[in-house]
Amino acid sequence: MDQRSLRRALAPAAALLMLLAGAGCTADAVKGVQGTPGAAGLRDPYFPKLGNGGYDVRHYALTLDYEPKTGRLTGTAEITARATQDLSAFNLDLHGLTVRSATVDGAPAAVNRAGDELTLRPRDDLRKGSTFRTVVRYSGSPRTVTDADRSEEGWLRTADGALALGEPTGSMAWFPGNHHPSDKATYDITVTVPKGVTAVSNGELRSQRPSADGRRTTFSWHAGQPMASYVATVAIGAYRIETADPADGRGVPVHTAADTTVAARSKELLARIPEFMEWATDYFGPYPFASTGAIVERAGDVGYALETQNRPVFPETSFNAPTLVHELAHQWYGDSVTPKTWQDMWLNEGFATYAEWLYLEDFEDIPVEESFERAFGTEANWAFPPAEPPSAKDISEPPVYYRGAMVLHKIRQAVGDDTFFALIEGWAQTHRHGNASTDDFITYVEEESGEDLTELWDVWLYGEDKPAKP
Repeated sequence: MDQRSLRRALAPAAALLMLLAGAGCTADAVKGVQGTPGAAGLRDPYFPKLGNGGYDVRHYALTLDYEPKTGRLTGTAEITARATQDLSAFNLDLHGLTVRSATVDGAPAAVNRAGDELTLRPRDDLRKGSTFRTVVRYSGSPRTVTDADRSEEGWLRTADGALALGEPTGSMAWFPGNHHPSDKATYDITVTVPKGVTAVSNGELRSQRPSADGRRTTFSWHAGQPMASYVATVAIGAYRIETADPADGRGVPVHTAADTTVAARSKELLARIPEFMEWATDYFGPYPFASTGAIVERAGDVGYALETQNRPVFPETSFNAPTLVHELAHQWYGDSVTPKTWQDMWLNEGFATYAEWLYLEDFEDIPVEESFERAFGTEANWAFPPAEPPSAKDISEPPVYYRGAMVLHKIRQAVGDDTFFALIEGWAQTHRHGNASTDDFITYVEEESGEDLTELWDVWLYGEDKPAKP
Protein backbone atom coordinates (compact mmCIF):
# COMPACT_ATOMS: atom_id res chain seq x y z
CA MET A 1 0.00 0.00 0.00
CA ASP A 2 1.43 3.42 -0.96
CA GLN A 3 1.59 6.28 1.60
CA ARG A 4 -1.48 8.07 0.15
CA SER A 5 -3.58 4.91 0.42
CA LEU A 6 -2.35 4.29 3.95
CA ARG A 7 -3.29 7.81 5.05
CA ARG A 8 -6.74 7.40 3.44
CA ALA A 9 -7.27 4.08 5.28
CA LEU A 10 -6.26 5.50 8.64
CA ALA A 11 -8.23 8.74 8.31
CA PRO A 12 -11.48 7.50 9.98
CA ALA A 13 -9.62 6.21 13.04
CA ALA A 14 -7.62 9.42 13.33
CA ALA A 15 -10.79 11.49 13.08
CA LEU A 16 -12.39 9.42 15.86
CA LEU A 17 -9.39 9.90 18.13
CA MET A 18 -9.43 13.66 17.50
CA LEU A 19 -13.14 13.77 18.29
CA LEU A 20 -12.64 11.89 21.54
CA ALA A 21 -9.74 14.09 22.52
CA GLY A 22 -11.79 17.20 21.82
CA ALA A 23 -14.51 15.86 24.11
CA GLY A 24 -12.04 15.34 26.92
CA CYS A 25 -12.07 11.53 26.58
CA THR A 26 -9.07 9.35 27.24
CA ALA A 27 -7.97 5.92 26.14
CA ASP A 28 -9.05 4.59 29.55
CA ALA A 29 -12.56 5.99 29.01
CA VAL A 30 -12.82 4.25 25.67
CA LYS A 31 -11.87 0.96 27.28
CA GLY A 32 -14.53 1.36 29.98
CA VAL A 33 -14.63 1.77 33.75
CA GLN A 34 -11.80 0.27 35.80
CA GLY A 35 -13.44 -0.03 39.20
CA THR A 36 -12.28 -1.30 42.58
CA PRO A 37 -14.28 -3.13 45.26
CA GLY A 38 -16.24 -1.07 47.78
CA ALA A 39 -15.24 -1.36 51.42
CA ALA A 40 -16.72 -4.20 53.46
CA GLY A 41 -17.62 -2.13 56.52
CA LEU A 42 -17.61 1.58 57.40
CA ARG A 43 -15.33 1.32 60.44
CA ASP A 44 -18.00 2.45 62.88
CA PRO A 45 -16.35 2.87 66.31
CA TYR A 46 -18.50 0.09 67.77
CA PHE A 47 -19.51 -1.98 64.73
CA PRO A 48 -16.60 -1.68 62.27
CA LYS A 49 -17.97 -4.29 59.84
CA LEU A 50 -21.44 -2.77 59.71
CA GLY A 51 -22.43 -1.00 56.50
CA ASN A 52 -20.50 -0.91 53.24
CA GLY A 53 -18.53 1.56 51.15
CA GLY A 54 -18.69 2.60 47.52
CA TYR A 55 -22.38 3.35 47.16
CA ASP A 56 -25.32 5.24 48.66
CA VAL A 57 -28.72 3.52 48.79
CA ARG A 58 -31.60 5.69 47.62
CA HIS A 59 -34.53 3.25 47.85
CA TYR A 60 -35.42 -0.23 49.06
CA ALA A 61 -38.38 -2.12 47.60
CA LEU A 62 -38.83 -5.18 49.80
CA THR A 63 -41.31 -7.88 48.82
CA LEU A 64 -41.81 -10.40 51.61
CA ASP A 65 -43.91 -13.54 52.01
CA TYR A 66 -44.12 -14.97 55.53
CA GLU A 67 -45.68 -18.10 56.93
CA PRO A 68 -46.12 -17.77 60.73
CA LYS A 69 -46.64 -21.51 61.30
CA THR A 70 -43.30 -22.51 59.84
CA GLY A 71 -41.37 -19.28 60.39
CA ARG A 72 -40.25 -19.26 56.74
CA LEU A 73 -39.61 -15.97 54.94
CA THR A 74 -39.26 -15.57 51.18
CA GLY A 75 -38.05 -12.18 50.05
CA THR A 76 -36.98 -10.03 47.13
CA ALA A 77 -34.96 -6.89 47.79
CA GLU A 78 -34.76 -4.33 45.00
CA ILE A 79 -32.08 -1.82 45.97
CA THR A 80 -31.62 1.40 44.02
CA ALA A 81 -28.26 3.01 44.79
CA ARG A 82 -25.74 5.54 43.48
CA ALA A 83 -22.09 4.57 43.10
CA THR A 84 -19.76 6.87 45.05
CA GLN A 85 -16.68 5.41 43.35
CA ASP A 86 -15.92 3.32 40.29
CA LEU A 87 -17.04 -0.11 41.52
CA SER A 88 -15.93 -3.56 40.44
CA ALA A 89 -17.78 -5.17 43.38
CA PHE A 90 -19.76 -4.13 46.44
CA ASN A 91 -21.05 -5.65 49.66
CA LEU A 92 -24.43 -5.99 51.33
CA ASP A 93 -25.04 -6.94 54.97
CA LEU A 94 -27.18 -10.07 55.44
CA HIS A 95 -27.44 -12.26 58.54
CA GLY A 96 -28.49 -15.84 57.94
CA LEU A 97 -30.98 -16.52 55.11
CA THR A 98 -30.05 -18.12 51.81
CA VAL A 99 -29.45 -16.05 48.67
CA ARG A 100 -31.12 -17.65 45.66
CA SER A 101 -30.02 -15.16 42.98
CA ALA A 102 -28.75 -11.64 42.43
CA THR A 103 -28.72 -9.25 39.50
CA VAL A 104 -27.29 -5.79 38.91
CA ASP A 105 -29.03 -3.70 36.26
CA GLY A 106 -30.79 -6.82 35.01
CA ALA A 107 -27.66 -8.91 34.47
CA PRO A 108 -26.68 -11.84 36.73
CA ALA A 109 -24.09 -10.91 39.37
CA ALA A 110 -21.55 -13.24 40.92
CA VAL A 111 -22.27 -13.74 44.63
CA ASN A 112 -19.85 -14.66 47.40
CA ARG A 113 -20.76 -15.08 51.07
CA ALA A 114 -18.56 -14.73 54.16
CA GLY A 115 -20.58 -14.59 57.36
CA ASP A 116 -22.78 -11.48 57.28
CA GLU A 117 -20.95 -10.07 54.25
CA LEU A 118 -22.55 -10.64 50.87
CA THR A 119 -20.23 -9.62 47.99
CA LEU A 120 -21.76 -8.95 44.56
CA ARG A 121 -19.65 -8.61 41.44
CA PRO A 122 -21.66 -7.11 38.56
CA ARG A 123 -21.05 -8.14 34.96
CA ASP A 124 -19.77 -4.64 34.15
CA ASP A 125 -18.00 -2.27 36.50
CA LEU A 126 -20.14 0.61 37.76
CA ARG A 127 -19.15 4.19 37.05
CA LYS A 128 -18.90 6.71 39.91
CA GLY A 129 -22.07 8.79 40.02
CA SER A 130 -24.18 6.25 38.18
CA THR A 131 -27.44 4.90 39.59
CA PHE A 132 -27.78 1.12 39.59
CA ARG A 133 -30.45 -1.38 40.60
CA THR A 134 -29.66 -4.57 42.49
CA VAL A 135 -32.20 -7.36 42.95
CA VAL A 136 -31.53 -10.08 45.53
CA ARG A 137 -33.86 -13.02 45.99
CA TYR A 138 -33.52 -14.88 49.27
CA SER A 139 -35.35 -17.18 51.68
CA GLY A 140 -35.09 -19.08 54.93
CA SER A 141 -35.97 -18.79 58.60
CA PRO A 142 -34.82 -15.35 59.82
CA ARG A 143 -32.76 -15.39 62.98
CA THR A 144 -33.07 -13.58 66.25
CA VAL A 145 -29.89 -11.60 67.00
CA THR A 146 -28.65 -11.45 70.59
CA ASP A 147 -26.80 -8.22 71.33
CA ALA A 148 -23.74 -7.76 73.48
CA ASP A 149 -26.06 -6.50 76.25
CA ARG A 150 -28.14 -9.72 75.90
CA SER A 151 -31.20 -8.00 74.43
CA GLU A 152 -32.81 -9.62 71.39
CA GLU A 153 -33.45 -8.01 68.00
CA GLY A 154 -33.63 -8.99 64.37
CA TRP A 155 -36.61 -11.19 63.51
CA LEU A 156 -38.53 -12.13 66.65
CA ARG A 157 -41.12 -14.87 66.35
CA THR A 158 -44.19 -13.99 68.41
CA ALA A 159 -47.17 -15.93 69.70
CA ASP A 160 -49.14 -15.22 66.52
CA GLY A 161 -46.59 -13.99 63.98
CA ALA A 162 -43.33 -12.07 64.01
CA LEU A 163 -41.80 -8.71 64.84
CA ALA A 164 -38.75 -7.20 63.11
CA LEU A 165 -36.64 -4.80 65.20
CA GLY A 166 -33.25 -3.53 64.11
CA GLU A 167 -31.36 -1.51 66.71
CA PRO A 168 -28.43 -1.58 66.34
CA THR A 169 -27.72 -4.35 63.77
CA GLY A 170 -30.79 -6.56 63.56
CA SER A 171 -32.29 -5.26 60.32
CA MET A 172 -29.80 -7.41 58.39
CA ALA A 173 -31.67 -10.45 59.71
CA TRP A 174 -34.59 -9.90 57.34
CA PHE A 175 -33.28 -8.04 54.29
CA PRO A 176 -29.91 -7.41 52.59
CA GLY A 177 -28.67 -3.83 52.49
CA ASN A 178 -26.30 -1.18 53.72
CA HIS A 179 -27.18 -1.47 57.40
CA HIS A 180 -25.35 1.49 58.88
CA PRO A 181 -27.38 4.48 60.16
CA SER A 182 -25.39 6.85 57.95
CA ASP A 183 -27.02 5.43 54.78
CA LYS A 184 -30.71 6.36 54.88
CA ALA A 185 -33.21 5.62 52.12
CA THR A 186 -36.90 5.58 51.28
CA TYR A 187 -38.78 2.28 51.46
CA ASP A 188 -41.61 0.29 49.94
CA ILE A 189 -42.35 -2.76 52.08
CA THR A 190 -44.87 -5.30 50.75
CA VAL A 191 -45.75 -8.25 52.97
CA THR A 192 -47.94 -11.25 52.11
CA VAL A 193 -49.35 -13.28 55.01
CA PRO A 194 -52.13 -15.84 55.53
CA LYS A 195 -55.73 -14.63 55.48
CA GLY A 196 -56.76 -13.22 58.87
CA VAL A 197 -53.21 -12.11 59.72
CA THR A 198 -52.19 -8.44 59.51
CA ALA A 199 -48.82 -7.00 58.44
CA VAL A 200 -47.92 -3.53 59.73
CA SER A 201 -44.84 -1.58 58.68
CA ASN A 202 -43.44 1.95 58.41
CA GLY A 203 -45.01 4.83 56.54
CA GLU A 204 -48.47 4.72 55.03
CA LEU A 205 -50.58 1.77 53.89
CA ARG A 206 -50.91 2.01 50.12
CA SER A 207 -53.02 -1.12 49.57
CA GLN A 208 -54.43 -4.26 51.18
CA ARG A 209 -55.49 -6.93 48.73
CA PRO A 210 -56.41 -10.63 48.87
CA SER A 211 -54.75 -13.25 46.71
CA ALA A 212 -56.68 -14.79 43.80
CA ASP A 213 -57.57 -17.87 45.86
CA GLY A 214 -58.47 -15.78 48.91
CA ARG A 215 -56.03 -17.62 51.16
CA ARG A 216 -53.48 -14.83 51.64
CA THR A 217 -53.44 -11.04 51.98
CA THR A 218 -50.82 -8.60 50.75
CA PHE A 219 -50.16 -5.34 52.62
CA SER A 220 -48.14 -2.62 50.83
CA TRP A 221 -46.54 0.14 52.90
CA HIS A 222 -44.65 3.19 51.66
CA ALA A 223 -42.17 5.28 53.70
CA GLY A 224 -41.48 8.35 51.59
CA GLN A 225 -39.06 10.11 53.94
CA PRO A 226 -35.49 8.83 54.43
CA MET A 227 -35.17 6.08 57.03
CA ALA A 228 -32.21 4.33 58.63
CA SER A 229 -32.53 0.56 58.38
CA TYR A 230 -32.39 0.08 62.16
CA VAL A 231 -35.77 1.82 62.56
CA ALA A 232 -37.48 -0.19 59.79
CA THR A 233 -40.02 -2.66 61.13
CA VAL A 234 -42.54 -5.32 60.19
CA ALA A 235 -45.15 -6.53 62.70
CA ILE A 236 -47.14 -9.62 61.74
CA GLY A 237 -50.03 -10.99 63.77
CA ALA A 238 -53.56 -10.32 64.98
CA TYR A 239 -53.98 -6.59 65.58
CA ARG A 240 -56.72 -4.10 66.18
CA ILE A 241 -56.04 -1.34 63.67
CA GLU A 242 -57.16 2.25 64.26
CA THR A 243 -56.67 5.12 61.83
CA ALA A 244 -57.44 8.75 62.60
CA ASP A 245 -57.06 11.70 60.27
CA PRO A 246 -56.88 15.14 61.94
CA ALA A 247 -60.16 16.95 61.55
CA ASP A 248 -58.61 20.41 61.74
CA GLY A 249 -55.81 19.78 59.25
CA ARG A 250 -53.15 20.76 61.81
CA GLY A 251 -51.84 17.32 62.71
CA VAL A 252 -50.82 14.22 60.81
CA PRO A 253 -52.68 10.93 60.32
CA VAL A 254 -52.36 8.50 63.23
CA HIS A 255 -52.16 4.75 62.50
CA THR A 256 -52.05 2.39 65.49
CA ALA A 257 -51.92 -1.38 65.80
CA ALA A 258 -52.50 -3.16 69.09
CA ASP A 259 -52.26 -6.90 69.58
CA THR A 260 -55.83 -8.07 70.06
CA THR A 261 -55.00 -9.44 73.51
CA VAL A 262 -53.92 -5.99 74.77
CA ALA A 263 -55.99 -3.69 72.55
CA ALA A 264 -58.67 -2.86 75.10
CA ARG A 265 -56.13 -1.93 77.77
CA SER A 266 -54.07 0.15 75.30
CA LYS A 267 -56.95 2.08 73.75
CA GLU A 268 -57.06 5.03 76.16
CA LEU A 269 -53.35 5.87 75.89
CA LEU A 270 -53.26 5.33 72.12
CA ALA A 271 -56.05 7.88 71.83
CA ARG A 272 -53.75 10.49 73.43
CA ILE A 273 -51.17 10.37 70.62
CA PRO A 274 -52.62 13.43 68.82
CA GLU A 275 -52.47 15.36 72.12
CA PHE A 276 -48.84 14.40 72.70
CA MET A 277 -47.95 15.18 69.10
CA GLU A 278 -49.36 18.71 69.37
CA TRP A 279 -47.44 19.20 72.61
CA ALA A 280 -44.21 17.87 71.05
CA THR A 281 -44.41 20.09 67.98
CA ASP A 282 -44.56 23.13 70.28
CA TYR A 283 -41.14 22.16 71.63
CA PHE A 284 -39.45 20.42 68.69
CA GLY A 285 -40.95 22.09 65.63
CA PRO A 286 -42.82 20.62 62.65
CA TYR A 287 -43.20 16.85 62.67
CA PRO A 288 -40.79 15.40 60.07
CA PHE A 289 -42.92 12.53 58.69
CA ALA A 290 -46.21 11.99 56.88
CA SER A 291 -47.90 9.94 59.62
CA THR A 292 -47.43 8.79 63.19
CA GLY A 293 -48.78 6.13 65.52
CA ALA A 294 -47.69 3.12 67.57
CA ILE A 295 -47.58 -0.68 67.66
CA VAL A 296 -48.39 -2.33 70.99
CA GLU A 297 -47.39 -5.97 71.52
CA ARG A 298 -48.15 -8.44 74.29
CA ALA A 299 -45.46 -8.53 76.97
CA GLY A 300 -43.90 -11.83 75.91
CA ASP A 301 -43.34 -10.77 72.31
CA VAL A 302 -40.62 -8.17 72.98
CA GLY A 303 -38.80 -6.92 76.05
CA TYR A 304 -38.33 -3.23 75.24
CA ALA A 305 -39.80 -0.25 73.38
CA LEU A 306 -38.14 1.00 70.18
CA GLU A 307 -38.50 4.16 68.10
CA THR A 308 -39.31 2.47 64.78
CA GLN A 309 -40.05 5.23 62.27
CA ASN A 310 -43.62 6.57 62.09
CA ARG A 311 -44.93 4.09 64.64
CA PRO A 312 -42.74 3.04 67.57
CA VAL A 313 -43.13 -0.44 69.08
CA PHE A 314 -44.02 -1.10 72.72
CA PRO A 315 -44.57 -4.20 74.83
CA GLU A 316 -47.67 -3.71 76.95
CA THR A 317 -45.52 -3.62 80.10
CA SER A 318 -43.68 -0.50 78.80
CA PHE A 319 -46.69 1.23 77.28
CA ASN A 320 -47.10 4.24 79.54
CA ALA A 321 -47.26 7.98 78.89
CA PRO A 322 -43.59 8.91 79.61
CA THR A 323 -42.28 6.06 77.43
CA LEU A 324 -44.73 6.95 74.66
CA VAL A 325 -43.47 10.55 74.77
CA HIS A 326 -39.86 9.28 74.75
CA GLU A 327 -40.37 7.21 71.60
CA LEU A 328 -42.40 9.90 69.85
CA ALA A 329 -39.60 12.41 70.56
CA HIS A 330 -37.23 10.03 68.80
CA GLN A 331 -39.10 10.72 65.57
CA TRP A 332 -37.34 14.10 65.59
CA TYR A 333 -34.16 13.05 67.42
CA GLY A 334 -32.87 9.74 66.11
CA ASP A 335 -35.23 8.97 63.22
CA SER A 336 -35.16 12.30 61.36
CA VAL A 337 -31.83 13.54 62.77
CA THR A 338 -29.95 10.25 62.76
CA PRO A 339 -26.48 9.69 64.28
CA LYS A 340 -23.53 9.50 61.91
CA THR A 341 -22.08 6.63 63.95
CA TRP A 342 -23.23 4.61 66.93
CA GLN A 343 -20.87 6.66 69.10
CA ASP A 344 -23.36 9.53 68.68
CA MET A 345 -26.15 7.52 70.33
CA TRP A 346 -26.46 9.97 73.22
CA LEU A 347 -27.91 12.51 70.78
CA ASN A 348 -30.85 10.12 70.35
CA GLU A 349 -31.35 9.10 73.94
CA GLY A 350 -30.39 12.33 75.67
CA PHE A 351 -33.00 14.27 73.69
CA ALA A 352 -35.70 11.62 74.15
CA THR A 353 -35.02 11.43 77.90
CA TYR A 354 -35.16 15.21 78.18
CA ALA A 355 -38.53 15.06 76.40
CA GLU A 356 -39.69 12.77 79.21
CA TRP A 357 -38.57 15.36 81.76
CA LEU A 358 -40.49 18.07 79.90
CA TYR A 359 -43.56 15.81 79.86
CA LEU A 360 -43.28 15.19 83.62
CA GLU A 361 -43.13 18.93 84.24
CA ASP A 362 -46.04 19.85 81.96
CA PHE A 363 -48.37 16.91 82.69
CA GLU A 364 -47.42 15.62 86.14
CA ASP A 365 -46.07 18.75 87.89
CA ILE A 366 -42.57 17.31 88.38
CA PRO A 367 -40.11 20.11 87.57
CA VAL A 368 -37.33 19.36 85.10
CA GLU A 369 -34.89 20.46 87.78
CA GLU A 370 -36.14 17.67 90.03
CA SER A 371 -35.65 15.07 87.27
CA PHE A 372 -32.16 16.45 86.68
CA GLU A 373 -31.23 16.23 90.37
CA ARG A 374 -32.55 12.67 90.59
CA ALA A 375 -30.42 11.68 87.59
CA PHE A 376 -27.41 13.50 89.03
CA GLY A 377 -27.72 11.57 92.28
CA THR A 378 -27.92 8.15 90.59
CA GLU A 379 -24.46 6.62 90.55
CA ALA A 380 -25.15 4.35 87.56
CA ASN A 381 -25.40 7.44 85.39
CA TRP A 382 -21.72 8.22 86.03
CA ALA A 383 -20.23 4.94 84.84
CA PHE A 384 -18.76 6.60 81.74
CA PRO A 385 -19.07 9.80 79.66
CA PRO A 386 -22.18 9.71 77.44
CA ALA A 387 -20.25 10.56 74.27
CA GLU A 388 -17.70 7.78 74.86
CA PRO A 389 -19.31 4.45 75.87
CA PRO A 390 -16.57 1.90 76.56
CA SER A 391 -17.92 -0.74 74.15
CA ALA A 392 -20.83 -1.73 71.92
CA LYS A 393 -22.72 -3.28 74.82
CA ASP A 394 -22.72 0.09 76.62
CA ILE A 395 -24.41 2.25 73.97
CA SER A 396 -27.82 1.71 75.60
CA GLU A 397 -26.68 2.01 79.21
CA PRO A 398 -27.94 4.68 81.67
CA PRO A 399 -25.21 7.32 81.08
CA VAL A 400 -26.20 7.57 77.41
CA TYR A 401 -29.78 8.37 78.44
CA TYR A 402 -29.65 10.26 81.70
CA ARG A 403 -26.26 11.91 81.57
CA GLY A 404 -27.09 12.77 77.97
CA ALA A 405 -30.22 14.55 79.23
CA MET A 406 -28.14 16.26 81.91
CA VAL A 407 -25.90 17.69 79.18
CA LEU A 408 -28.96 19.28 77.58
CA HIS A 409 -30.13 20.73 80.87
CA LYS A 410 -26.71 22.26 81.53
CA ILE A 411 -26.89 23.88 78.08
CA ARG A 412 -30.31 25.27 79.04
CA GLN A 413 -28.89 26.71 82.25
CA ALA A 414 -25.93 28.20 80.37
CA VAL A 415 -27.80 29.90 77.52
CA GLY A 416 -31.26 30.56 79.01
CA ASP A 417 -34.68 29.17 78.11
CA ASP A 418 -35.38 31.22 75.00
CA THR A 419 -32.08 30.33 73.35
CA PHE A 420 -32.24 26.71 74.49
CA PHE A 421 -35.65 25.96 73.06
CA ALA A 422 -34.71 27.75 69.84
CA LEU A 423 -31.61 25.54 69.73
CA ILE A 424 -33.40 22.20 70.09
CA GLU A 425 -36.02 23.14 67.50
CA GLY A 426 -33.37 24.51 65.15
CA TRP A 427 -31.21 21.41 65.55
CA ALA A 428 -34.11 19.23 64.38
CA GLN A 429 -34.75 21.49 61.40
CA THR A 430 -31.13 22.01 60.39
CA HIS A 431 -30.44 18.26 60.13
CA ARG A 432 -33.95 17.14 59.14
CA HIS A 433 -33.83 13.75 57.37
CA GLY A 434 -30.03 13.73 57.66
CA ASN A 435 -27.21 12.53 59.88
CA ALA A 436 -25.30 14.42 62.54
CA SER A 437 -22.44 13.81 64.96
CA THR A 438 -21.50 15.01 68.42
CA ASP A 439 -19.01 17.44 66.86
CA ASP A 440 -21.80 18.78 64.64
CA PHE A 441 -23.92 19.37 67.72
CA ILE A 442 -21.17 21.13 69.66
CA THR A 443 -20.45 23.41 66.69
CA TYR A 444 -24.15 24.13 66.16
CA VAL A 445 -24.82 25.02 69.80
CA GLU A 446 -21.82 27.32 70.12
CA GLU A 447 -22.40 29.08 66.80
CA GLU A 448 -26.12 29.61 67.37
CA SER A 449 -25.83 30.65 71.01
CA GLY A 450 -22.65 32.66 70.64
CA GLU A 451 -21.31 30.97 73.78
CA ASP A 452 -18.03 29.18 74.38
CA LEU A 453 -19.15 26.06 76.27
CA THR A 454 -15.81 24.26 76.39
CA GLU A 455 -15.98 23.70 80.15
CA LEU A 456 -19.51 22.30 79.88
CA TRP A 457 -18.46 19.76 77.25
CA ASP A 458 -15.32 18.82 79.17
CA VAL A 459 -17.20 18.17 82.42
CA TRP A 460 -20.65 16.93 81.41
CA LEU A 461 -20.18 15.32 78.01
CA TYR A 462 -16.62 13.98 78.17
CA GLY A 463 -15.65 14.14 81.85
CA GLU A 464 -14.78 10.90 83.60
CA ASP A 465 -15.66 12.11 87.10
CA LYS A 466 -18.89 13.24 88.66
CA PRO A 467 -18.85 17.00 89.40
CA ALA A 468 -18.98 18.06 93.05
CA LYS A 469 -22.24 19.97 92.49
CA PRO A 470 -25.12 19.53 90.02
